[in-house]
Amino acid sequence: MPKLFVTRETFPEVLQRLSKYYELEVWDRYQEPPYEVLLRKAKEADAFFSLLTDRIDCNLLSASRLRIVAQYAVGFDNIDVKCATEHGIYVTNTPGVLTEATAEHTWALILAVARRIVEADHFVRWGEWWRLSTAWHPLMLLGTELEGKTLGIVGLGRIGSRVAEIAKAFRMRVLYYDVERRKELEEKLGIEYKELDELLAVSDIVTLHTPLTPETRGLIGEERLRRMKRTALLINTARGAVVDTNALVKALREGWIAGAALDVFEREPLEPNHPLTALKNVVLTPHVASATRETRMRMAELVAENLIAFYEGREPPTLVNKEVVKKRAPGFG
Repeated sequence: MPKLFVTRETFPEVLQRLSKYYELEVWDRYQEPPYEVLLRKAKEADAFFSLLTDRIDCNLLSASRLRIVAQYAVGFDNIDVKCATEHGIYVTNTPGVLTEATAEHTWALILAVARRIVEADHFVRWGEWWRLSTAWHPLMLLGTELEGKTLGIVGLGRIGSRVAEIAKAFRMRVLYYDVERRKELEEKLGIEYKELDELLAVSDIVTLHTPLTPETRGLIGEERLRRMKRTALLINTARGAVVDTNALVKALREGWIAGAALDVFEREPLEPNHPLTALKNVVLTPHVASATRETRMRMAELVAENLIAFYEGREPPTLVNKEVVKKRAPGFG
């Protein structure tokens, strides 16, 4: 029976299903396995059930006996896919199943920063409201309404499209930028295409939904932050490195933009003394946009489906590097 190393605990029912096909070893600590452990396990295992924080580079892949790396995430920038392909190693991911959860979390962040929910919670919880000795003041914690505002979506994939659909319930004008214009979605969703710099200049809220690629790394830096309205809000549930963090801190401190809400960061976990944590005009969550029971279960089930398909000699349903099939057929035969 082939060996499967699972780099983090997951749902017992999914592991039970996989145990019929693989000999399982599950990393049972809350923290991710150190790189040295991954190196060792890659030499012992035939398959990985991996997460975004697992560094699966060419050094590891070249020295491994791995046949498949099944990623428990949409993104796979932690994996050297080119190197995997060269070595006949299959790479899979979990697209599609976390669209709703991530879109909903995006809107939770938009509402939280627009209506200053976290500030208001602290205002009550830390006694500031009590110390003011007044029940209500007309200028207390003023936020901004969404109706009639312009939402700019950067990246119109599954998640960006769902965010656009929800925006219509708030009666917002929706703009989008993508490397590929989606005219069919423009008509279907009632949205408008703009070049990125124009979108940044006119949007009241900008939300990022792009993958991390060499082209998108640092996409939102100082120059583009300065293009945004002083009243604008920036939301990021995509990848931390799409935004230049130092430039964003400066923008929030100096008032180039009014606020931000971030679920992802250039380096994770975010240090407790990071400059972002001292700012009142930013809402921070720990990379949990997909953290609903329903979505995380669907993700785990899709990983299992990919691993079982490979075991049975079938092409995994969400194979990332399809060209690998020419090098090596799926299965352990």
